[in-house]
Amino acid sequence: MKFPIAAALAALLACAGCVRVVVHGDPTSALVAGASDPTSKIAARVGAEAPPTKTSMRIATYNTSLYGDEDGGLIRRLQGDDPAARKIAAVLQKVRPDLVLLNEFDYDDAHRAADLFQRRYLETAQPGGGEALRYPYRYLATVNTGVPSGLDLDGNGKVGGAGRERGNDAWGYGLHPGQYGMLVLSRYPIDAQAVRTFQTLPWSALPDAARPVDPASRRFHYSDAIWKRLRLSSKSHWDVPVRTPMGTVHFLVSHPTPPVFDGPEDRNGARNADEIRLWREYVSPGDKPWLCDDRGRCGGLAEDALFAIAGDLNNDPVDGDGRHEAIVELLEHPRVLRHATPRSEGAAAVAAAYAATGIHHRGSPAHATGDFGPKAGTLRLDYVLPSVGFALRDSGVFWPAEGDADAAIADGSDHHLVWADVSR
Repeated sequence: MKFPIAAALAALLACAGCVRVVVHGDPTSALVAGASDPTSKIAARVGAEAPPTKTSMRIATYNTSLYGDEDGGLIRRLQGDDPAARKIAAVLQKVRPDLVLLNEFDYDDAHRAADLFQRRYLETAQPGGGEALRYPYRYLATVNTGVPSGLDLDGNGKVGGAGRERGNDAWGYGLHPGQYGMLVLSRYPIDAQAVRTFQTLPWSALPDAARPVDPASRRFHYSDAIWKRLRLSSKSHWDVPVRTPMGTVHFLVSHPTPPVFDGPEDRNGARNADEIRLWREYVSPGDKPWLCDDRGRCGGLAEDALFAIAGDLNNDPVDGDGRHEAIVELLEHPRVLRHATPRSEGAAAVAAAYAATGIHHRGSPAHATGDFGPKAGTLRLDYVLPSVGFALRDSGVFWPAEGDADAAIADGSDHHLVWADVSR
């Protein structure tokens, strides 16, 4: 789930394991604070526009499917008149979240895709949407997808290759670095100095990690040499502190790998479960010297911190592939606010149509967040999980029923935007 700094950083940024982050406001604004930190920078807010002041806010997540199979593909899409991007922007203009994570938004070092999407799509009123939508602050950084690992991760006897073979040997599956990246947009300032990323955290660092095992040979799927180096996060895990009128909110965002596209060893199912588990560890009390971010700072989140976990977590609590206990345990974590599950009329209607063809699920049809075709049907994969300390005022999934006027803008992605209104 994309800034030129100083020439002195070129060597640092050439390393796949290095982290390059940016927190800033309007893409046209001049850089101001944060120049002393080589891994981050902040830009001024848009003009004289003041941050909104209120005691509630809307938090959202949206897998936008805005990616290209070639490096620069999304930039070229957005330079034209991309119908799907216009629908994605229209949905955001309609829902108008104060803080939103966009999954599957390709990252590029110059942030051209993010600039284009904000200027040409969000900041222009779209058919079926609302008024132009401007986010003074945003956060984007490198991800593991498409970054060559230099290892034979798929066990085919060679490193890299073309197409899927290259993607399978990347730290996270992708056809080029930055594919399926992430973008955070905010109406409130982001604390650049306090951002934490866990792009390079080794999977083996997680206590009792679910190391994949071949059931036939009963041997570990990954050799010891690979296991010690393999990264946990298929994209990255970010803790993005946002300064809101209700206090600092830690936006904990990620996009775990789908628990499919593997073999009997279930390597992606195991990774998906442990990527989700990382957030459980992060918000749980106790000393965690193993939990070190990309700047070398270790430990979890402060016990009194407000947070919201968001993202396409690729795991339904009861249906589809995946180790469902991973998402259930996160939903039931004592620091995660218990609240009614977001729902939509559109999801229920699509699930009913699938049921008529023989595809039945155990979960509530109205809780699904995406339509994944005749094999999988509808599933709940996308989440906004506020922490205890918030009060939930409302929530939903933007998935209008067929015939609703808003349905015309809801098919820009196979996922649908999930939102939650919180207050204190």
